[in-house]
Amino acid sequence: MEVLSNYQRQKLDESNDEIFYSDPKFVYHLDANFRNYLSSIYKKEIIDHSIVLDLMSSWDSYLPSEKKYKKIIGHGLNRVELERNKSFNSFWIQNFNLKQEIPLDSGSIDCCLMVAAWQYLQYPENLTQEIARILNNEGKIIVSFSNRAFWHKAPNIWTTSNEEERLKYVRKVLITNGFKEPKIIKKFNNESFNFLPFLKNDPFYCLIACKE
Repeated sequence: MEVLSNYQRQKLDESNDEIFYSDPKFVYHLDANFRNYLSSIYKKEIIDHSIVLDLMSSWDSYLPSEKKYKKIIGHGLNRVELERNKSFNSFWIQNFNLKQEIPLDSGSIDCCLMVAAWQYLQYPENLTQEIARILNNEGKIIVSFSNRAFWHKAPNIWTTSNEEERLKYVRKVLITNGFKEPKIIKKFNNESFNFLPFLKNDPFYCLIACKE
């Protein structure tokens, strides 16, 4: 089910995303507190011997090393970054803003991850339906993000919304396209350090939803 208007799908830079991501970026886009907290959620939410799909990924997936995985499949836009990711058993490259069909069998995935990625989707409804298709009946999706983005590559729905509105937007797409009501996790900055901006942590937002 469509959620976004044509205007909400538009972005400042409409050039092909593959051009922007053609140069590898071996940096962390999220701080250590965010990454560690996300890893702790993965440790709790991903059962051992799962087949995990990490969509719109890069050179690190934040997956806890102590977990046992049956297979980890990666996806992204930069081959050099994906080759550096030691978690992956395999990966493929695809621009989801041009084509949303996922080249995997129905019911073949246990858990799908999206980290700091949803904010770049122009057709999240179609992609969410595809994620629901490839997940098995007990499958779940874990979507996480902060308040950072390459703003010129993010659609208007993201750049014109505040952080609470972004949570509601992701939730609406999920529950109208194949998922149950998600569990929402929010973790904010330590307010006592507001007078020292460099000590702030990245705010943490996460939605965990099981297949309908």
